[in-house]
Amino acid sequence: MDAAISRDLQILWDYMRLDMTPGPADVIAGFGCYDELIPLRAAELYQAGLAPAVVFSGGLGRNTDRLWTGSEAERFAAIAVKAGVPAEAIILETRSANAAENYLFTKKLLADRGMCPDRVLAVHKPYMERRVMAAVAVYWPEATFTVTSPRVTVAEHMKAAEAVGMTERGVIETLVGDVQRMELYAQKGWQIPQPIPEDVRAAYDRLVSAGYTGQLVRS
Repeated sequence: MDAAISRDLQILWDYMRLDMTPGPADVIAGFGCYDELIPLRAAELYQAGLAPAVVFSGGLGRNTDRLWTGSEAERFAAIAVKAGVPAEAIILETRSANAAENYLFTKKLLADRGMCPDRVLAVHKPYMERRVMAAVAVYWPEATFTVTSPRVTVAEHMKAAEAVGMTERGVIETLVGDVQRMELYAQKGWQIPQPIPEDVRAAYDRLVSAGYTGQLVRS
C-alpha cells in the first residue's frame, strides 16, 4: 500500500474508533459484516462474564452478499460456539441487510422474547464504532450502549478481511464509505451528528480523489 494512502487510512480508522471500555451489560450484540473477528471478540466478552447472552444480527449486506450464501448471524454464531460460547446463550437475527435494520430488527427480536435490555454491549468492526453510537441514539435510544471491536491494527484487520475474500481496495472503500455516511446519514436523520475534524475531512477527500469510491452513496 502506498505510504500516503496508508497514512490517510489510519487517520480515518482512528477517527471512527472510540476505544470505549466494555462493562457489564444485559446482552452482547454482535452486528454482522465481513469481519469474522467480531464473533471472537463477542465470545471473549461473554467468557469474561460481561453479559448472559449474545445476539448476532445480520442477513447478507453490501459486502457479504457476494462473499457468502448463509447469513452473517449464522456464520458468526458458528465461530462463537467454536470459541466456547454455549449455543443456548446465542440468539440469531438473520434478516437485516443494513445497519439500521441490524438495530431495529435486533431490538424487536429481543422484545418479542421478553428482553428489553437497559445496557447493550455492541460489537462491530473497528471503523464502525462511531457509526454504531451515532445510529443507536436514533434507533435504540432507550438503551445505554457501549461499543467495542476486535483489538487489531489496520494491517491485522486487512489480513483477516482478505482471508474471507475481501480485497485491500474493498476494505479501504468500505471505510471511506462509512466516513461519508457519518455526515450524510446525520443529514437524513438516521444518525446523530458527529464532529468531523479537518484532518479527517482532508484524508477522506484525498482517498476519494485517489479513486476509492466504490462504496460511496451516490446522489
